[in-house]
Amino acid sequence: MMDRLDRTKELLMRALDDELSPEERTELDLLLADDPILRAERERLGRLKEVTGEMKLRNPPEQLWDDYWNSAYSRMERGIGWILVSFGVIVVGGWATWQFVTELIADTEMPPLIKAGILAGSLGLVILTVSVLRQRLFVRKTDPYKDIVR
Repeated sequence: MMDRLDRTKELLMRALDDELSPEERTELDLLLADDPILRAERERLGRLKEVTGEMKLRNPPEQLWDDYWNSAYSRMERGIGWILVSFGVIVVGGWATWQFVTELIADTEMPPLIKAGILAGSLGLVILTVSVLRQRLFVRKTDPYKDIVR
């Protein structure tokens, strides 16, 4: 159940937004008639709404917009470049890995344990490399000290 203070706050906010029903307007008028502090609060809130309603954002200088779009295009170009480089590395690396594994499996002179060791070591190296690169890229985006020059 809503207590009197909460109800009064709700009525004040609804009055500021011109959302009161006739019954609620009557209820608020009765509350305002009994409480001078509440009337002062309503006037303060009304002035605050008026001032904030008249506020306008300043337009940034033209140079700022030019710099913004230049950096946006640069980021987009670099992003596309990294995607293409990554795709190329994945395709060529996948092909090279396939060739390596095929040759390793086809080799009949090498003991199976050595083959398994080479495959496990290679797979571990790939997993660690991807993990380190992913972590470095993530940390680089969020590192608060990346722009500090010593």
